[in-house]
Amino acid sequence: DARKAVEVFNAAGKILKEFEVLFEITVVSAHRTPKRLVEFSENAHKRGVKVIIAGAGGAAHLPGMVAAISPLPVIGVPVKSSNSLDGWDSILSILQMPNGVPVATVALNAAKNAGILALQILGASDIQLQSKVAAYKKSLEAELDTVIDQKPNEKLLFFITKERLYLTNNHPDHNTW
Repeated sequence: DARKAVEVFNAAGKILKEFEVLFEITVVSAHRTPKRLVEFSENAHKRGVKVIIAGAGGAAHLPGMVAAISPLPVIGVPVKSSNSLDGWDSILSILQMPNGVPVATVALNAAKNAGILALQILGASDIQLQSKVAAYKKSLEAELDTVIDQKPNEKLLFFITKERLYLTNNHPDHNTW
């Protein structure tokens, strides 16, 4: 449903605003507004749009239909909706595109990752934006370093399951804590 999608997509808008990247939000449905879908997809690049983030729940045809029509890169966000099969129908509908119609697909409800991927795509031709994305990613590393008291040059790996958190430092005597 549209309200759930808007809720999910607020995360993409938030990260794009953080990076001061202009964006627009358009509500389009592959099934309920097919003419608007075609018009948007055919003309987005003519209006200066550089990358499209499209999300859908259930059968999730929107990202693939946009990608079939538009020459722009399309990032698909599967949305777990009320008519969804726990989100798997959306994931597979967006992920399993035929050759020639690629859709970069992020995780279920992961609009923030779609926003970050869009920033990376835009950063490929904008060195200032690329530098901001690099700094953002470095901040993620610094954020993690504050959580872990890590010795210099010691590589820690995390394995998380529902029941336990496993850490390893690749030392044969200390594989699991």
